[in-house]
Amino acid sequence: MAPAELTGTSTALLTDHYELTMLGSALTDGTGDRDCVFEVFARRLPNGRRYGVVAGTARVLDAIADFRFTDAELTQLEQTAVVDSDTLSWLADYRFTGDIDGYPEGELYFPGSPILTVRGTFAEAVLLETLLLSILNHDSAIASAAARMSSAAAGRPIIEMGGRRTHEMSAVAAARAAYLAGFATTSNLEAGRRYGIPTRGTTAHAFVLLHDSEEAAFRAQVAKMGADTTLLVDTYDITKGIETAVRVAGPELGAIRIDSGDVGVLARKAREQLDALGAKDTRIMVSGDLDEHAIAALRAEPVDAYGVGTSVVTGSGAPTAGMVYKLVEVNGRPVAKRSEHKASRGGRKSALRRHKPTGTALEEVVYPTGKPPERGEHDRELMIPLMRSGQPVDDLPTLEDGRQRLRRGLVSLPWEGLKLSHGEPAIPTTFS
Repeated sequence: MAPAELTGTSTALLTDHYELTMLGSALTDGTGDRDCVFEVFARRLPNGRRYGVVAGTARVLDAIADFRFTDAELTQLEQTAVVDSDTLSWLADYRFTGDIDGYPEGELYFPGSPILTVRGTFAEAVLLETLLLSILNHDSAIASAAARMSSAAAGRPIIEMGGRRTHEMSAVAAARAAYLAGFATTSNLEAGRRYGIPTRGTTAHAFVLLHDSEEAAFRAQVAKMGADTTLLVDTYDITKGIETAVRVAGPELGAIRIDSGDVGVLARKAREQLDALGAKDTRIMVSGDLDEHAIAALRAEPVDAYGVGTSVVTGSGAPTAGMVYKLVEVNGRPVAKRSEHKASRGGRKSALRRHKPTGTALEEVVYPTGKPPERGEHDRELMIPLMRSGQPVDDLPTLEDGRQRLRRGLVSLPWEGLKLSHGEPAIPTTFS
């Protein structure tokens, strides 16, 4: 038989076969109804990272709302004999009715931080493992890389422009995560439509090559976009390109973009040339395989904005956050994996962050829920309610809230924690 058509809305099959294997067995022996707590955490940060950034929580809640087995999904499972008829009937009525708490988007996390806790029956909660991890691991990896880049840029705007370097739907999620982490704009129009992120775009070398001369290309762009546009000046000779750009647009030219070569040296020469031509307010944007280290190296150069693509949408060397989804409690009883290399801590947990009176973060304290440690004056609880009885809670933080939260969080880190060099996490995690 032909495979069923995808519905385009259900997220139910964005999962692994083994989730349904566990489900069927648990329903058969009666353990599927046991009350359970699952926890999302990272055992360690990616190599070289000193903090992580939580991202994707809002997308998780949307994905859970769409986790429904419609006729199309049920037909697919039946035709491929993934589950038996009893399990298929159970799935037809599936709705997640449990509770979820977690770190809000834009919050920093560290090894062992209980980023998300999912409470419900085993049958309800186990099905969400792959979906939750795929979103949180991707978005948090992108946001963590983007935050490092934003810090390195020291207030200069960055445009996310990596849509051509990753899967088309990953590009939309990556644009959102980068914006959460401090990027100013994105080139991705779907991200702009879906999440209200400001979009920007210049031109490619193809536009210059299309015309009979560089000057003709610049005149066409200025005629359409006005003198405040950004002209790409390195298709041929940068020095001649800048001269032509200012001649065409006048000293009111908005910006030039340099996309190749030693952009630091070229930016310096470009600034001198622009100033000499009277275009003292014309900005310089650079792009071309930039990452946080390249941006940091350009800090002393006359660069006004950056365009970042490949490195941000691939997590700049850490494409996953390494988060896991582990069962930590069954019917109120703590349970934990005891493997020598992959041990976990049982029981539902909460977390707070201790700070000095100056606001500098000291440590992450993870404790059994319901047994909080003695609170200090400057301690801050980290987890918030996200879902109750299967429904998102009211007044959840917005994307803009997340941007502000991350900004405050980065300011609170000890200065060593913002270094791009390898080192220990910015603050230690203590388990009480």
